[in-house]
Amino acid sequence: MQSIEHYRSEFISYLESKTETKEPKNLYEPINYILGLGGKRLRPILVLMATEIFGTDYKKGLDAALAIEIFHNFSLVHDDIMDDAPLRRGKATVHEKWNINTGILSGDAMLINAYQLFENYKEETFRNLAKLFSKTALEVCEGQQYDVDFETRDDVTQQEYLKMIEYKTAVLVAAALKMGGIVANASLEDQNSVYEFGKNLGIAFQLQDDYLDAFGDPKTFGKQVGGDIIENKKTFLYLKAFEMGTPLQRKELADLFSIQPKDPADKIKTIKTIFVESGAAALTQKEIAIYTEKAFLILRTLKISNDKKDLLHQFGENLMRRKV
Repeated sequence: MQSIEHYRSEFISYLESKTETKEPKNLYEPINYILGLGGKRLRPILVLMATEIFGTDYKKGLDAALAIEIFHNFSLVHDDIMDDAPLRRGKATVHEKWNINTGILSGDAMLINAYQLFENYKEETFRNLAKLFSKTALEVCEGQQYDVDFETRDDVTQQEYLKMIEYKTAVLVAAALKMGGIVANASLEDQNSVYEFGKNLGIAFQLQDDYLDAFGDPKTFGKQVGGDIIENKKTFLYLKAFEMGTPLQRKELADLFSIQPKDPADKIKTIKTIFVESGAAALTQKEIAIYTEKAFLILRTLKISNDKKDLLHQFGENLMRRKV
């Protein structure tokens, strides 16, 4: 087995080797721009790790890894348009750097490019990858719609929110691992187990992302800190604060989440204080630990060697400790 950094380095090299500026430039330059902004490369690393964990040369998973990274970035381009987000990974978003129409069209091209990469696999592998990818892509869209719907609802439950992040984020992490299993021709039992491992890890990952959105360091987080608060998104932090807060805190939350001031600094500061004082911040961190532990329990059922389990365990622990 290779180190996580080795997989990341190999993937980045492969990505760069596949990057070219074609005509029309205004279609392809934004694609190269968003793919070149960096990021954790979490999903492609998981594809490569799973491919090798199940006994196949990880390089055979590079096209599947690239497909899932292109799809992930496609979803970010369109999400940023929907959220009117100014920053992605500390840089201008595609629609800010170009325009909304370019962001939509370049994103569409990325989705098509992702599917094209599966054509490099043999028939059965292609069919299984495409089937999983189609299911996952639709779930991501459903998750995004739930996310949008929740912004105007006052009755969102914690279970509804967890289902939304399962679809919007976790299923793509789960699919990345299962894709590695498909490329490696792992048993269906192991493919499904590694999928469940990834799904729980993905939920923990998104809860951590929600937490960092409010409490992360702007220098390392890469996105606008407090962005969810500005957009009145009812994250797990908000829902926990509303459950655990005093009547005065709940009223203040409801009032602040019904407005969008021109200068949101005071709103962000006040809501973060409520998150801490109500106990929501600490309870969110506890929930992150619960889902991470669920993932680790599933990991024990995989029919792979302990050193391979340790690598996946290390990956999960790194997500728990991340600051970006």
